[in-house]
Amino acid sequence: MRTPLNSPFLPGSDSIPAVWAGRTPQLSDWHDVLRPRRLAGLAERGRAILGEAGLGKSTLVRRIARDASAAGDWVTPQLRIPLGADPLKLLASALLALADEAGLPTSRDRRIGALLARIQSVAASGIALTVRQAPGPDPFTVLRDLLIELGRAAIRRGNVVLVHIDEVQNVTNKDALSQVLIALGDAIAHEEPVDAPGGLRITRHLPLAIYLTGLPEFKDMTASRTGATFARRFQTTTLAALDDDDVAAALQPFVIDGWEVPDDLGGMGRVHMEPDAVRAIIDLCRGEPFLFQLAGERAWYAAADGVITRAQVLRGWRAARPEAATHVERILDRLPERERQFLEAMAGLPPEQRTLTNIASSMGLAKATEAGPTSQRLDSTRGIIERGRPYTFRHRAAEAYLTSDWPDVS
Repeated sequence: MRTPLNSPFLPGSDSIPAVWAGRTPQLSDWHDVLRPRRLAGLAERGRAILGEAGLGKSTLVRRIARDASAAGDWVTPQLRIPLGADPLKLLASALLALADEAGLPTSRDRRIGALLARIQSVAASGIALTVRQAPGPDPFTVLRDLLIELGRAAIRRGNVVLVHIDEVQNVTNKDALSQVLIALGDAIAHEEPVDAPGGLRITRHLPLAIYLTGLPEFKDMTASRTGATFARRFQTTTLAALDDDDVAAALQPFVIDGWEVPDDLGGMGRVHMEPDAVRAIIDLCRGEPFLFQLAGERAWYAAADGVITRAQVLRGWRAARPEAATHVERILDRLPERERQFLEAMAGLPPEQRTLTNIASSMGLAKATEAGPTSQRLDSTRGIIERGRPYTFRHRAAEAYLTSDWPDVS
């Protein structure tokens, strides 16, 4: 009954898993706040969703984009920025595709025709247009103007334009980053004059929704290069681990009704999960969406019958252990030395003794204030710890890796 072809678990960031866990505030923000306000012409900032690898940033926005597309909105694909790539080219190409969907190339407006011709040159040359000081407006102006035209078309159609740029921390060219952020921010802030009932002429904001996703370092990049302008136009959320209740809720359908799959007789059957198996997955994944999907996938593969047991979860996890360890090691290894030292010192203390003073002392520092900036970055920028009395780990997989035999299981 259980085969790799019908597994509802899917570790990785490129697809939306069938078994979805948590992120209710972010999904509700799209359905109940951002989309309705933009459709109503009200001001609303773009969204920057940041966090360490494996927390499901890209998958979350892909889920939002899927819901938007199902509602009839115009949605760009996930614009993943490779390191060193020109984001202006990628964004211009995506907006051209949306322009086709919106029917802009068929417009008889010469202004729109000239705009599309210019955006095609941005798609071909990107930031190079600015570098060589080509005649005509800068690329960011053209991108902004096309976003505005798309927003106008969306007003007429009654839908939203959603743009998703992923791996934004890879935009290392400060000029390109500035142009992209200004183009997006100006379009978000644009106020369009429209006719209202009673012959009134009013202004409204365009139905544009912008999502940026990436690693926490992007917060530093925007603070140093765009400052208050970015903060005014984008609301930043740093994702943390899922609550155990979120994981339990995602698995509850297996316990109550079973997960429907094709059976061997041409009909449909159901795969159930023992409560002890649910508890084992919760304990192993430590709130990490990637590890949750990994644990579920390997438990699914551990046997072919209709009930997932605790023994099968543990057997599957043993096969997944190297990948789980590598996942956390990759996060820790990319931290600056001082931040890694702070986490190791914090992990070496009993939970109730994890104060800034004790952590600084364990690091060999003379004063607690010397460790203050590091603790602030690990909290507000990276979301790995939470400062308090005492300090605690928000990244529970990192805590388990540093303080126990996890991901080993007996």
